[in-house]
Amino acid sequence: MDILSQLNDAQRDAAACTEGPVMIIAGAGSGKTRTLTYRIAHLISQGVDPFHILALTFTNKAANEMKERIMKLVGSEARNLWMGTFHSVFARVLRTEATRLGYTSSFTIYDTDDTKSLVKHIVKERNLDPKVYSPSTVTSRISMAKSSLISPDDYANNPELQQTDQTARKPMMGEIYRLYNQRLRNANAMDFDDLLFNMNVLLRDFPEVLLKYQERFRYILVDEYQDTNYAQYLIVKKLAARYQNICVVGDDAQSIYAFRGANIQNIFNFKRDYPKLNLFKLEQNYRSTQVIVNAANSVIANNKEQIQKEIWTDNDEGNKIRLLRAADERDEGNQVAASIRNARLDCNLNYSDFAILYRTNIQSRAIEEALRRAAVPYRVYQGLSFYGRKEVKDVLAYLRLVINNHDDEALLRIINNPSRGIGQTTMDRIRLAAAENEVSVCTVLENLDSFNLGINGGIAARINQFLLMIKRFSAEVATTDAYTIADQVVKSSGLIRALQEDDDPENANRIENIEELLNGIKEFCEKEDEQFVEDENDQLATTSSQLKTLDQFLQQVLLLTSEDKGEDKDADKVSLMTIHSAKGLEFPHVYVVGMEENLFPSLLSLSSRQELEEERRLFYVAVTRAEQQLTLSYAATRYQYGSNSTQEMSRFVEEIDERYIQQPRKRSAFPPPGELPSAFFTAGRPAPARRNLRPLTPTNKVNGPSQPNSRETMSQFRVGCKVSHKLFGIGRITAIDGPADAPQAVIFFDQAGEKRLVLKFAKLTLVE
Repeated sequence: MDILSQLNDAQRDAAACTEGPVMIIAGAGSGKTRTLTYRIAHLISQGVDPFHILALTFTNKAANEMKERIMKLVGSEARNLWMGTFHSVFARVLRTEATRLGYTSSFTIYDTDDTKSLVKHIVKERNLDPKVYSPSTVTSRISMAKSSLISPDDYANNPELQQTDQTARKPMMGEIYRLYNQRLRNANAMDFDDLLFNMNVLLRDFPEVLLKYQERFRYILVDEYQDTNYAQYLIVKKLAARYQNICVVGDDAQSIYAFRGANIQNIFNFKRDYPKLNLFKLEQNYRSTQVIVNAANSVIANNKEQIQKEIWTDNDEGNKIRLLRAADERDEGNQVAASIRNARLDCNLNYSDFAILYRTNIQSRAIEEALRRAAVPYRVYQGLSFYGRKEVKDVLAYLRLVINNHDDEALLRIINNPSRGIGQTTMDRIRLAAAENEVSVCTVLENLDSFNLGINGGIAARINQFLLMIKRFSAEVATTDAYTIADQVVKSSGLIRALQEDDDPENANRIENIEELLNGIKEFCEKEDEQFVEDENDQLATTSSQLKTLDQFLQQVLLLTSEDKGEDKDADKVSLMTIHSAKGLEFPHVYVVGMEENLFPSLLSLSSRQELEEERRLFYVAVTRAEQQLTLSYAATRYQYGSNSTQEMSRFVEEIDERYIQQPRKRSAFPPPGELPSAFFTAGRPAPARRNLRPLTPTNKVNGPSQPNSRETMSQFRVGCKVSHKLFGIGRITAIDGPADAPQAVIFFDQAGEKRLVLKFAKLTLVE
């Protein structure tokens, strides 16, 4: 049977081209996953050993679904594929090669909570201001450095980075980064970014390892290539260098993750990297009506930087796009809720057929209130996941510590949870001793007498008892299945007993969650599958996995992506989510709310064409989530930043060809990015109350007509001046250029980063 006979012509041509570099530009709803799945199945059917195929995705869910489909096409041989997320695949490689980099194979993977907790400890030890060096700010800065393959030493020796931190009044950022990485090493731990950073180091510093994996991965496929960052790009390029059988699939029009470090230039420059490229375009949309497809095309056509394609569909023409105009956000929520109730009854639909998308999470409050008033059931997509609940994370911390006794964050979380009479003061002294001696907390606990910390005998005995319990379970990891150990750990820890003795009514649910976690571990142990092992000749082989160990379970859980952690997905409820979260999903009826200028597109995106074009791609993603009906809504006024402000309909709505929308709206053209009138920055946003601010503008009216700054006023701004902006906050001017009658200032804001503003309209105040 010809496997590819079930594809359309464009899909079949792309799937059949198996040798050499291939790029598949797959428009929204064009069968991207289907094409990728059949391509891999075709490779196997043509005699390619599955062990030599590497398929990289961005979610475990996508990898698992594709693997199941491939197995239906070619049989159980597909189990031998190397398929998974970038992080899960490279974590597996790193566990095999860990000793080359100074780790053990049982290293822990820190999640976001762990990394923020570690940063908090470092900031506290260094007596730094936690508001200036907030965990979110610091971890984001470190993440961007690692994604760009900048080590702590590189960071410290980079004058530009040092100057940026000085300007942002965060001069200790590099030192925090150094200490953070050092603590990870001491704890035998890696964060998510390290899985990519260290994979690059492994391939860079060990030629024999690079050759080994180049030989192993002779065929490489990458899904959602437009979302790759620099580290991912470099790994893939190195691995593919020997055979160059690399196939990347993606859509530049759906590149929306620049804030995570994704670089759209990776997909634009693929032809430069591989001049003999075979390019295929999947342009037939199977998801949406003709109206929705054509409307999306009319919007994205406004982007200058794109790979040209024309998405089309044979589906029905469909209804025109609805446009709802509301008085305010409360009215908007009421209109959306009423529309959903009416459509559900009129068309005999389920609540799960509807999704409400918004630009930012703060918009959900008014929508949720309206849905509750209307008795419409809903779920907020990517809310607190099962694995994010405190009691579940507590159990996982115990299990992590059993696997890796030097996991500082896990130890600090549970050594006195439940209470063992080991106080915070004691633990602060122990943690400080570990930091000063550059060792793990466990090392200090194991050698309390040597560190002379003045801990009394009673507390020392309780610490020793805790360590003995953990080490007893650690000794059983290699010979006992994950469920048996986890069940014993939960019982011995006293977690459930402590919940039972507390009269908090929520504790019954917490106990059920712990039991559900144990059920999940038991299911993991009972599931039959195959695992990869290295034989004595360093060749891959498979073995039936009779013993499912705790470290195998933890790696699976710790590498779940946010998309994989969702729950309650089959319930009949309306889905609420940000547009970023909606990527990869589809719904019969989609509502995109808050279609207002400065909200969508976001005000923070209006300083450059590149940022504005990413916002337009984000709107394109929102539009193409809809299968049958798309509804856009906007409010005439919205309560923001402590004030009610007048809103304008988003430019993106106006960019939709009026043939496809029920109520077309017209208005004057927008100024280009970077040359915005002051109303874009000030309407409805009073300046925050601050001391030592000297106003330099003739009026501070919030909702009145904007008055440009005079030439005399503008002349008071100089490079190095500290200024305040009503939305962006405090910043410092790093450059002034442009024409004499309309100079522009480049300002680095503490929170918003670098922005270019026209001084004539920027409404800045000088901070003395």
